[in-house]
Amino acid sequence: MTQQPLRGIHVVDFGQYIAGPLAAMLLADQGAEVTHIDPPGGPRWRTPANQTWNRGKRLMELDLRSASGVESARELVAASDVVIENFRPGVMDRLGLGHSICAESNPRLVYCSLPGFAADDPRAQLAGWEGVIAAATDTYRGEPPVFTPIPISSHFAAIHAALAITMALIARERDGYGQRIEVPLFDATFAAIGAHGLFVDGGPGGIRPDDFWTGLFECGDGRWIQVSLATPRFRTVFTAALNLDDWLMDLDRLSADAQLRADLRQRQSALFASRSAQEWEDLGGRIGVPIAVCRTTSEWIGTPHARSAGIVLERDGALQPGTPIRMGDVPLHTGTPMRKDGITSDAPATRPSAQGETALAGVRVLDLTQVLAGPTAGRTLAEYGADVIKINNPHEEGAGIHFSRHRYHTDVNPGKRSLLLDLKSAPGQTILHDLVARSDVVLQNFRPEAAERLRVRYQDIRALQPNIVYLTVSAFGGPGPWTGWPGYEVQAQAASGLRYARTGRPPGQPFAVNDYGTGLLGAFAVGLALFQRLRTGSGQAVEVALAYTATILQSATLHTDLTSRDGALGWSASHRLHRARDGWLFVANSEVTEDEFHSVTVADTMERLSHDGASAHALVPVETLMRDDWVSRHGLSLTRVNDMGESITCVGPPARLSRTPVQPGRPAPSPGADAADILRDIGREADLQELLREGVIAVETVSAPRAAAPGPA
Repeated sequence: MTQQPLRGIHVVDFGQYIAGPLAAMLLADQGAEVTHIDPPGGPRWRTPANQTWNRGKRLMELDLRSASGVESARELVAASDVVIENFRPGVMDRLGLGHSICAESNPRLVYCSLPGFAADDPRAQLAGWEGVIAAATDTYRGEPPVFTPIPISSHFAAIHAALAITMALIARERDGYGQRIEVPLFDATFAAIGAHGLFVDGGPGGIRPDDFWTGLFECGDGRWIQVSLATPRFRTVFTAALNLDDWLMDLDRLSADAQLRADLRQRQSALFASRSAQEWEDLGGRIGVPIAVCRTTSEWIGTPHARSAGIVLERDGALQPGTPIRMGDVPLHTGTPMRKDGITSDAPATRPSAQGETALAGVRVLDLTQVLAGPTAGRTLAEYGADVIKINNPHEEGAGIHFSRHRYHTDVNPGKRSLLLDLKSAPGQTILHDLVARSDVVLQNFRPEAAERLRVRYQDIRALQPNIVYLTVSAFGGPGPWTGWPGYEVQAQAASGLRYARTGRPPGQPFAVNDYGTGLLGAFAVGLALFQRLRTGSGQAVEVALAYTATILQSATLHTDLTSRDGALGWSASHRLHRARDGWLFVANSEVTEDEFHSVTVADTMERLSHDGASAHALVPVETLMRDDWVSRHGLSLTRVNDMGESITCVGPPARLSRTPVQPGRPAPSPGADAADILRDIGREADLQELLREGVIAVETVSAPRAAAPGPA
């Protein structure tokens, strides 16, 4: 059995609420020995979800306002590898437990802070409640705003923190030194915003064009399904299964014939109303097209797939999400029940070596993935210093990214080198083999039969590079009855209950939280495998899935099946949205009444509430957010010119590492632009023109058309 990658790593978790404890849980799931510190009397938030976030940890209570409590905490920190805390900036310094004093006694320490707002943010001392961060990052987008009970900011901060800690441990394995990390909740939410924050030449950066066959459809039993037949292959398979070949001919004329579109839309509505939602989902599974029933969370956790795949676990009569990543043949869940004692082992020794400029300096990654989740993993690895080569098929529709180039390619491929390579051809396979032999990591999200046909299964790649780290990204993971079923972000939201969690109806979450979250978790899994390879010399296969991510995002609510009521404005009277005279704001920790807001402005209300000890923030639209001066100076909004002369604005990486900083990399190149450079790496540059003539390699030179406006994920 594969050894857990973080075995022997000691973590002190001072976190409260969600972000800190969840980040530490992700490390504990992978073998870290975590001691969680609560104040006297227990956690600040008493919720059944603490049983999830504190699994696998040792629990202690310390009074950090007392000299003896601080001294005990310092002793724990001195014997540890990692510290996690999520107080406001300056709190741990005032307690005598800040990074500088802890690092004096333990220079190998990796110290991670997860405040609401960064230490250099003008709002640093504003209490970063989840709703406040959500208001500041357009999470409640809409008019009127649409509340979601899913704590997106806390979860994305936790995932980013676990990832950054792993990268810092990789750097420490080389040179023996720790460092300080800051992952503010506000900053981390930009990773969820993703393509909604993309602008090209000052205008919206593009969305996926309206697709007649992608959307929500009501079925004969009154239930809804999410259908995604965006590719010709999916449409062909679907229409053939239902003897609707004439619909394909009609589809070619839809964009130009409004009446034809209206007539076919009526036929389409009647078609889906002819069967139940479950019958449509079963059909999709049989023929291999993305169709998912819109379920509630309680329906999702009761599905055979969620249970058999270990996506949902039952422990001590309570339900928990399983671990969202799978490492080699490590069991599906590696945590243990909470227990109360202390840590006793000494910190392990490392093998010092030359310090690199980035955590992943010298690591090469082949990214064979498509759409958002897999490419996000590749982009994230590039931000930590890996040399990432993005490979697309030059002949498949969309491979040249022409139908949605700016939303997908420009969003998730910064920092990478681009190659359009035909893996179905013999010369393409030869080039792939040469690249694999020089690589450390391969990312893929092919269907199982496609991976076999293209000879990119784990066993195929491992035969070429025995120590490879191989990441698979799928829709539903496994093992279970849905293993191998195709699916996108929208299917994961539908199947898992995330669509209903926002309003009690199926409009879904405001951002592509499963795609981006799965990409970050994929980078985390790769980082863990690389860390383990440094220690053992062996690579391994790792896996993430949209369904795993959709379930971990509900870690705060899985035990309650919380579904927001249509029109709900918050979690409670003291944590909710309010409308002022000139706009909306979120107010936390205050029992003000709705009538008090109607005659005052948002600015006046925020100033008054700040004096009363409450926390409030105006709702900030993405367009304003991405043009904010501080956001730009902080590197969360990046505006650069790409190789086609376009001015590209996109989100930047949120984690701040003091010694091995992340780097956004150049804007995404035009597809195939790096063919000569990549061929030079394998001694094949002289073959470029011949490969271009044969269609084995291609270079896209024509810019994609602009889309009119941003839209939903």
